[in-house]
Amino acid sequence: MKQVKVLGSGCSKCVKTAELIKAVAAENEVPVNVEKETSAEVIMSYGVMSTPAVVINEVVVHYGSIPDKKKIQSWF
Repeated sequence: MKQVKVLGSGCSKCVKTAELIKAVAAENEVPVNVEKETSAEVIMSYGVMSTPAVVINEVVVHYGSIPDKKKIQSWF
C-alpha cells in the first residue's frame, strides 16, 4: 500500500488534491492511504515552499498546484 501525504494548510486546493488522489487510486484499484498534513513544521521539513504538495512513500513528487489526473496515474 502506498502512503500518500498531502501537505497544505487545509485550503480547498489541498482538499481537492486529496480527493483526486483517492479517486484516481480507486479507479486504478491501487491501495493507498491518503493523509492530510497541515503542520507548518512538518511541511517545512520536506523542503516544500508552496502547497498543495504530495509526498508518496516519503518522497516529494509534486508541489504548488493541484496535480492533473494523468500525473497522478503516473505515480501509481
